[in-house]
Amino acid sequence: MKKTLLATAMLASSLSLMAAQKPMTAPQGGKQISDELIGIFFEDISSAADGGLNANLVQNGSFEYNNTIRDDWGPGTKWKFMRPGHSAGYLQARMDNTIHPNNPTYMRIHAERIGHYKDFAGWNGVGMQNEGYNGMNVKAGAKYDFSAFFRTSGAKQMRIVLLTPEKGWGKEGGDILADTTLTVDGAWKKYEATLTSAKDSKEAVLRILLINEGEVDVDMVSLMPQDTYHGHGIRKDLAEALEGLHPRFMRFPGGCVVHGGGDGFWNTYHWKNTVGPKEQRKALKNTWGYGQSMEIGYFEYFQLCEDMKMEPLPILPCGVSCQGVNGGWGMWPEQAQKAWPMDDMERWAQDALDLIEWANGDVNTKWGKVRAEAGHPKPFNLKYLGIGNEEKITPEFAERFKYIYNKVRKAYPNIVIVGTAGPGSHKGNPDYEAGWKLAEEIGLDIIDEHYYDPRNMFLEGKQYDSYPRDRKTKVYLGEYSVQDKAHGQMNQFGDALAEALYLMRVERNGDVVTMSSYAPLFAYKHNTNWNPDMIYFDNERPYFTCSYYVQQMFGESAGQYYYGDCVKIDGYDDKYLGQSVVLNVKTRELFVKVANYTDAPVNATVDLSRFKGIKPKMEKTILQGDLDAENNYDKHPVSPKKETVKALKKGQITIPEHAFVMYKYTL
Repeated sequence: MKKTLLATAMLASSLSLMAAQKPMTAPQGGKQISDELIGIFFEDISSAADGGLNANLVQNGSFEYNNTIRDDWGPGTKWKFMRPGHSAGYLQARMDNTIHPNNPTYMRIHAERIGHYKDFAGWNGVGMQNEGYNGMNVKAGAKYDFSAFFRTSGAKQMRIVLLTPEKGWGKEGGDILADTTLTVDGAWKKYEATLTSAKDSKEAVLRILLINEGEVDVDMVSLMPQDTYHGHGIRKDLAEALEGLHPRFMRFPGGCVVHGGGDGFWNTYHWKNTVGPKEQRKALKNTWGYGQSMEIGYFEYFQLCEDMKMEPLPILPCGVSCQGVNGGWGMWPEQAQKAWPMDDMERWAQDALDLIEWANGDVNTKWGKVRAEAGHPKPFNLKYLGIGNEEKITPEFAERFKYIYNKVRKAYPNIVIVGTAGPGSHKGNPDYEAGWKLAEEIGLDIIDEHYYDPRNMFLEGKQYDSYPRDRKTKVYLGEYSVQDKAHGQMNQFGDALAEALYLMRVERNGDVVTMSSYAPLFAYKHNTNWNPDMIYFDNERPYFTCSYYVQQMFGESAGQYYYGDCVKIDGYDDKYLGQSVVLNVKTRELFVKVANYTDAPVNATVDLSRFKGIKPKMEKTILQGDLDAENNYDKHPVSPKKETVKALKKGQITIPEHAFVMYKYTL
């Protein structure tokens, strides 16, 4: 009897919860808008992947750094030769009989003599040491999975040591944090071990020592924290920073890294080189001037989207190279555009078709099988596909874009295709005008607009108010942020507040603009290519800019209906003052957002009478600061403050100066 009563109570509770979460009907007066309006754009710029989102602590673990990336780089870059205890030997980079043609370089350790006393790191030997990305940040008690491929003839002992750096002249090493010994023998084989750090260290190093005389070949060295985001090799704190933005989609892998900028397209990003076993992936020179290991590739991007419940938006190259590198947008005026020959464009189109099969095909298809063998038998259910990234809309580009577009449209009519409006999406820009003309000619689903402008341009920008409502083609605002040299090209609160005002206008035009993503997303403290960025980070933690918090508030408040007449602001001028009311019928939440850029408080009248069933309490979030305030590594003056207050259904509110305020109601 008791079990029956308990089951009945549990069922009633479950039904009550389901009823509370049942979608509601939107009241009259609202405009239906996209609920995928706020997303993220990930590009491997400023070491956002290796040294960032990639949790592997080893740098150049595949020994593929070379002088085509940087003049002073080679296979041994970021490695240090070690021969503690008067041992003798040397390292030799080799390219014969490799693991895979895509991974052509490895390192051979020659041990000619092993010394006869212990150093400060333990046993003697000959080998190498890696400091990662300006030191490896490890935590006491945390476990780290070491792996590497070894090859040797005859059994050899390899000692793997995690330790603090050398302490001074005449000392071979610091304190041992963890160590283990592996016996290796025979042809190329992956060996693994788990290291548990004895204490915290912000600058640990990894040492690999051959402790017998002879030779051992080494490749694909990795030291991966066991505690990664969903266990998928993504640095946890950075992924959680993204999760905090409540993104609805992620565009990847770029950006300018997509099409590359070299003669012969040698550093164009090809997704097929990034989805197999990591030892078979092809490292690439990054357009931003450093190496990409491809340890984070399309498989990891799609997996991250699934883990974070985002729609994946992959961007594929379309047979033209990036005009924004190696001299700028006007470097080839006589050629108009470097382009792949049209009689060989089938390979580019087939790459697009194969990607869709890889993402959505069952395990019996050619590329669906590749996905399944990587550990994901279920389809990823790809919805969006981008072709090209902010190319100049030349005849060469248009011809190649249409070739791929038509192939994909015929084979997969339900895939939503995203094109480009070129660099600098403003009226009067010839690429913008030509991009829209091409979009309307072919009936493109979505066009990707990009612009980085001074603060005042965002304060004044109202262009989407005048966009025709009868266009088939919708807008994806794929790259934008305030870039203001007058304010030191850094992210000040005034910039973020201008972006908040602008996003309110984007929301009121959410029937035209279906997606948006701030750029750039990440920047590593020790290798920043571009300023400002949304999230800065070092080896210890991320640092949130003022713009991060604005994006977070808009991501949290996404919905399906916009109401423009529920808030009336005294002295409303739509430049320094803004408001937006958004209803999420799925979660039964109502968001009222008001921004005040002026130097004095302003009053506003709120009337939410049309929304029935408002709960008595609401959450108030306020983001406020001096216009020139800046969050950085050393100080963090601006962050949101939350409190629970009585819900105001009708009445007056006061918005402080230099503030962005959001009220979250539950219905």
